[in-house]
Amino acid sequence: MRDALDHHLNERGLSAEDFSELMIRLLDRGVLCRDESNREAELYDRYLQAAELVEDYLSVLRIRVLHEPRFNLVRVFPPGAEVPGLVDADDSFGSGLRERLNQQEVALILVLRAEYDKALREGQVDEFGQVMLSLEALNLSSRNLLGRSLPEQQSERRNLLRRLRQLRLIRSPSDAELDSGEAWLTIRPGIISLVTDSALAQLASPEIENSENQPSAEENNGCI
Repeated sequence: MRDALDHHLNERGLSAEDFSELMIRLLDRGVLCRDESNREAELYDRYLQAAELVEDYLSVLRIRVLHEPRFNLVRVFPPGAEVPGLVDADDSFGSGLRERLNQQEVALILVLRAEYDKALREGQVDEFGQVMLSLEALNLSSRNLLGRSLPEQQSERRNLLRRLRQLRLIRSPSDAELDSGEAWLTIRPGIISLVTDSALAQLASPEIENSENQPSAEENNGCI
């Protein structure tokens, strides 16, 4: 198997170290987005060179890969995860590859997806598939949809937004600008691949305000 892999990598001008580095980063972060950084652009381009090898390698572990070339985005999902855009799998595995998102993170991701869909309907999406949203509008939307505001403590709010940046779901300004309350966020199109339509539909339910009925999520990378 190793000899066959080395052979196919050599055909693509890649070394075993190149492939290992790509796989470690992809499994560690769960996502690659080309416009995130120079380093991530390099790894994303490397994925394009060896996409079939990456997917074959991960398929042995029942890990699925969602590639969205429109957005230069690759995201991996653990066995059993419901993935928008991919046929459901019959796997029934535990949560060993999954890291639970907390309820606050799930709630905010749902609100961001709802705002993204609204912008799509209104044609307010830029050429990169991104949507601009003020922090004030996000807070208002959270109150309207979920009956809760963003965290009042600045440190808690910063940590929450930092987590969503790590998932490549938003771009946000510096902490100082966030603290001013007049900041704007950029919702990235990758949010579509992390939130299922069924979860989004639950926002219309009055029971969503009950914490026991709120959708849960598992990341690295499962869907909400």
